[in-house]
Amino acid sequence: MLKLKKVPIDTYPESVALLSRSCAHYRAEEFQALRKIEVMSDGNHILANLIIADDPAIVGPEELGLGEQAFRRMGLPEGTLVHIAQAPPPESLEAVRAKIDGRSLSAGQIKDIISDITAHRYSPMEIAAYLISSASFMTTAEVLALTKAMAEVGNQMTWEAPLVVDKHCIGGIPGNRTSMIVVPIVAAHGLTVPKSSSRAITSPAGTADTMEVLAQVNLTMNQMRTVVEREKGCLVWGGHVNLSPADDILISVERPLRVDSPEQMVASILSKKLAAGSTHLLIDMPIGPTAKVRDHKQAVRLRKLFEYIGDQLGLFIEVIFTDGSQPIGRGIGPVLEARDVMAVLRNEASAPADLRERALLLAGHMLDFDPQLRGGSGHGRAVEILSSGQALAAMERIIAAQGASTQKHALGEMVLDVPAPSSGVVGAIDCYRISRIARLAGAPMDKGAGIDLFKKVGDGVRQGEPLYRIYACVAADFRFSTQLAEDYSGYTIMPDRDGPRTGAKP
Repeated sequence: MLKLKKVPIDTYPESVALLSRSCAHYRAEEFQALRKIEVMSDGNHILANLIIADDPAIVGPEELGLGEQAFRRMGLPEGTLVHIAQAPPPESLEAVRAKIDGRSLSAGQIKDIISDITAHRYSPMEIAAYLISSASFMTTAEVLALTKAMAEVGNQMTWEAPLVVDKHCIGGIPGNRTSMIVVPIVAAHGLTVPKSSSRAITSPAGTADTMEVLAQVNLTMNQMRTVVEREKGCLVWGGHVNLSPADDILISVERPLRVDSPEQMVASILSKKLAAGSTHLLIDMPIGPTAKVRDHKQAVRLRKLFEYIGDQLGLFIEVIFTDGSQPIGRGIGPVLEARDVMAVLRNEASAPADLRERALLLAGHMLDFDPQLRGGSGHGRAVEILSSGQALAAMERIIAAQGASTQKHALGEMVLDVPAPSSGVVGAIDCYRISRIARLAGAPMDKGAGIDLFKKVGDGVRQGEPLYRIYACVAADFRFSTQLAEDYSGYTIMPDRDGPRTGAKP
């Protein structure tokens, strides 16, 4: 038996175990071939990738070290006696090999794969093999089976309310923080809206990152339920609630590889909504040249897939196409986006009009789910709730119920204004480029990092006038982001045939 030791290394998403080369009870070399071991003690067990350590300060001959993720998953205190054994590869890998060979998988095979992935029996390389082989082709039956399997392996929530509404944006549009406006509007109306949101992986901010500027988002499932039952809505981080945990593992491999097929996207989104207990879902699908969905043909195909899978699951889905040609709002990054959201909720004259109108559009469609409202009156009701201050009051109650943030987040002190290279009119903004610059500036890891936009498409601009301002908190991040912006700002300036015009001011 070996004594368990916590080793402070972050190996997300993998579980890693460290064994001393001079281990007193096991020959380390015997475990090196398969590299994966099972760690066991009194009914607790995990699978972990093995690393051989030569430094006794890291792990001694009587110890087994576990990285942070593995230690947390093991759930036992340091010093607990454990034993290890070589872990055979999961049987479901045979189904992955069949998928690589171009065969369709049964619902049972897909369920076994997802179960093993959730149990951390797959390495990132094995997960990547499954994702890439599935991205090549998936039948609608496979998409349905994948969605069900992902929803069933984690927590599943049920609600007493007959109507549970939610929304999701396909993504790819910086600053599109409409959920933080839509949820309080819908909750103020009286519909149940348990909004679990993601943290950013490759974007400058997710809804959870921005909401965290204002309130606690790491709620347990019971805490989330309490908030929703009291306030009708919430805005929490889905990863902490453990809804469709397989999705979080898959995403951690998908994003670096930029593997995001329509089939996997549908399964990812709908599995979480199904696990959250939603009955009605609104999908916001922005279409634009640098958005995730590039054209109308692609959008229609994706909409039909959402509708088909939703029908099979008993989930009512409405998909609306929106403009994805440029960022929404002005702020990109948690602090700046939270500023824009609260300006809209407070009905400030300076609030971004496009963010306000997009949020009202979505909220109107969600309120039209209410059978008590006359058809088509949802938008008018959303305008009434926002303009009267009811949405702001609902947001303030949600913040208080989740726990107001005790940390004050300031904007980064390192600042650069990116100037227009010529006079004219802003003809286009590259959403992907702007997101990447904001991400390199430190967002969302540094809440105060990001970009503040001064010009939008159609605005006039003079040569040398700032297009946007970069904020960073760390010198290296500031250097990386400003260098990228200097190479290409993400803005296309067109000649103004009508002569000089004055655009939005900083």
